[in-house]
Amino acid sequence: GTELVLKTDPVAEGVHFLASDAPEDVAWKALAVNISDLAAKAATPIGYLMALSFPTAPSADWLAAFARGLQQAQETFGCHLMGGDTDRRPGPVTITITAVGWVPQGRMVRRSTARAGDCVFVSGSIGDAALGLRLRRDPGLSSGWGLSAGEAQHLHQRYLRPQPRLDLAEALREHASAAMDISDGLAKDLGRMCRASGCGGRVRTADLPLSPACAKALAADAGLLEAIVGGGDDYEILAAVPAERASGFVASAARAGIAVAGIGTLADGSEVIIEGPDGRPMSLQSTGWDHF
Repeated sequence: GTELVLKTDPVAEGVHFLASDAPEDVAWKALAVNISDLAAKAATPIGYLMALSFPTAPSADWLAAFARGLQQAQETFGCHLMGGDTDRRPGPVTITITAVGWVPQGRMVRRSTARAGDCVFVSGSIGDAALGLRLRRDPGLSSGWGLSAGEAQHLHQRYLRPQPRLDLAEALREHASAAMDISDGLAKDLGRMCRASGCGGRVRTADLPLSPACAKALAADAGLLEAIVGGGDDYEILAAVPAERASGFVASAARAGIAVAGIGTLADGSEVIIEGPDGRPMSLQSTGWDHF
């Protein structure tokens, strides 16, 4: 009575994590980014395969810390390591995970089934991880943004340890017409959903759910708005929900302990508009992360 959902998403040093990041955090993120894709399909994790590639032999201490991070992540997400491989090759440290999950037969939520008129929702908060990465690269930004130590730590943690929204599965299955996780930036991933579904959309930045830390940074530097909508690493859920099911979706998410916010609507056509605070379409230099 179930179907399997499979997802693979590698992470590489210098692209998805920094050489200075703790091995525990690297392991957590490597697994979390894959589990986040399962969460967006309303799937329950079972296990994962992992391939590790190193340019030189890692230290025993590094591997022990990495293993601790994996254990923390898999206990949190309810899955286990099923096998894999380790090799040496030129280039950065790379962790390639293939995650396996299950979903009731015929109930997987796709990205290509949104429809014009659907309401656009996001889970949690947007922009924290993008600002957290900026702080990791330039800690001095914290004082310029007026952040407390706790607020800066919140942004760091949102970058280092994404939280897949697995508990949103029932709400997605019951109410959403489409969903995907936000990994490369809200603007880019909304565009992907719209293209796959053959529709356009408009979202309002004024309605974006921001954490107190992110909101404080934005108040200090309005130029951060582009990073918030296009910075990536959110690993929140982007969902399209028919208007008549919107209240049910919000209520179901609340019962699961996950906040969701309506940020716009989908429409006929193919145009995707990110509406700035003044109500006018934003002209973004970049809509999000692109490998090429």
